[in-house]
Amino acid sequence: MGKLLTKDNLVKFAVLNGGTLLITIGVYFFKFPNDFSTGGVTGISVVLTHYFPSLSASNFVTILNLALLVLGFIVFGRGFGFMTAYSSVEMSLALELLERFCPMSAPFTDQPLMELIFAVGLPAVGSALLFNIDASNGGTDIVAMILKKYTSLDIGKALMASDLIITLMAGVAYGMEAGMFSFLGLIIKSTLLDSVMESFHMCKYFTIVTKNPDLICDFIINTLGRSATRLEGQGAFTREDETVVLTVMTRMQAIHLRQFIRRNDPKTFMMITNTSEIIGKGFRGIN
Repeated sequence: MGKLLTKDNLVKFAVLNGGTLLITIGVYFFKFPNDFSTGGVTGISVVLTHYFPSLSASNFVTILNLALLVLGFIVFGRGFGFMTAYSSVEMSLALELLERFCPMSAPFTDQPLMELIFAVGLPAVGSALLFNIDASNGGTDIVAMILKKYTSLDIGKALMASDLIITLMAGVAYGMEAGMFSFLGLIIKSTLLDSVMESFHMCKYFTIVTKNPDLICDFIINTLGRSATRLEGQGAFTREDETVVLTVMTRMQAIHLRQFIRRNDPKTFMMITNTSEIIGKGFRGIN
């Protein structure tokens, strides 16, 4: 029991619940009332309610999620992801409870574009939080996992194609306006999800050309708690010997390093770039 209740696991559990809650809020309060369909299980559910009005979108989400979870456990057995199953069940239960205790008969506002931003933005952030801990919200992700196991299909393209088909179905079911908003939402969702995912791991990469490497490296190691690599170089124009210091750090640490260099070695030449894929000790492990 003590091995489960570690700080890392508790943080993951909090992120898992927080991400699922954001997805649920965006879907129930903004996506369902406006008949937006941007793919996935919730998108299919929005379309199905048009043809089977006796069941709500929340009911369809529950039915489809449970069916896909059963399929996932049949195919993968115990190897099926616990966090994905947990998030999927939690979302289904939350949607059913919201429908019972907080029914939505109409959208909050008469501004569909603003509602679309919330309908897409909240689930995108929530999904990014889940992906960041190697989890997902289930649904069509389970189909992707199965396809990946048994076929050689490009899963990303297959999921995008399926989302596009579901979005077009919304246009057929609810009219051109709903279809166009749904298509716009699909584009925003894809872009926003990638952007949020990258921001979680965003770091600053420094290439520093200096004649005072000891001063800078000492600050990096002893004050910022990072390391660096030193390369010996020569200026192409001046022909003078110089040292190139390479280092990577968080955005806050980068601010401190930049300010330190400006105060103590203003002639130093710095190139600072954004990077989100840092693999190695102190950052992300090699998967």
